[in-house]
Amino acid sequence: MALILTGASGASTLDSSTGLAVATWTTAGRPSSPVTGQIGYNTTTGQLEIYGAAGWANAGTAGNIYTSTYLLVGGGGGGSSNNGGSGGGGGGGGTVTYGTTSLAIGTTYTVTVGAAGSADNASAAPSTSFGAFTATGGLGAVVGTGVGGTTGGASSQNISGTTTNYTGGAGGGTSSSPNDSRVGGGGAGSAANGSAGVVNSAAASTGGAGGAGYSSTITGTATNYGGGGGGGGTVTLGAGGAGGGGNGGYGTTSARIGVAGTTNTGGGGGGGGGYTNIISGAGSNGGSGVAIISIPTTNYTGTTTGSPTVTTSGSNTILTFTASGSYTA
Repeated sequence: MALILTGASGASTLDSSTGLAVATWTTAGRPSSPVTGQIGYNTTTGQLEIYGAAGWANAGTAGNIYTSTYLLVGGGGGGSSNNGGSGGGGGGGGTVTYGTTSLAIGTTYTVTVGAAGSADNASAAPSTSFGAFTATGGLGAVVGTGVGGTTGGASSQNISGTTTNYTGGAGGGTSSSPNDSRVGGGGAGSAANGSAGVVNSAAASTGGAGGAGYSSTITGTATNYGGGGGGGGTVTLGAGGAGGGGNGGYGTTSARIGVAGTTNTGGGGGGGGGYTNIISGAGSNGGSGVAIISIPTTNYTGTTTGSPTVTTSGSNTILTFTASGSYTA
């Protein structure tokens, strides 16, 4: 004779001859209001699972792992200089990688924070990583040749395994003499394309704006990361994208030098502005990256290297790595 126990989460059967058969569900159909210690068979994963302080875990490993959330931002790409009258493009913001993962108790996870990309270097800035997860650096803007403005660097984001790519804005065309107002395009942010430079008139051109960076509340406060650098202009700069993107340069004074991306945001560097190849501004470096790990406070071990900043948000402890280090779960 079998004893059948039926509830909102499914039926469990206890039979003296065949044993206990627990309730079953899919990952999407898990109980909506589970209680600690609740157990069932997940037909999606083919695993017996139990609900605990860290959420659902395979019953065979319950208590040995817990779930954390991470946000990684690669270094920002460098902006390019105004070269031969070709307005400098903004650097691409660092790629943002965001998701959740299970940490095994006693295991040490290495964190590497990507440095800023250099000005006038079209290569990708250094990457940021946490364990097996990586956020690549933004691409720098290619140095122009004096024919038209320079296109901004590219960026992308990877949110829970889905990648979206963004492109830098195109450089503006060449205006008529006497100023040859070539302008740079804005660098892509990790959440938006960069804007193209605009030739307004023979004497006035605007650098392209950098694309916006990805907005996250992982620290408890909404913050943008990986903004694109602004392109260089003649009388109007291209604004850096939200998330640390540096403004482009403009004009004939020291303001023609692009502004560097903000440190530990992955912002792209601003492109150099100015008039022709006689009064030209330099591009600037991008901003270094950052790694942010959110851990349930009940599981937090306090064992780190690299001196991360430790804060709390709700029931989680937040580790912000501005330099390389590690966390032991």
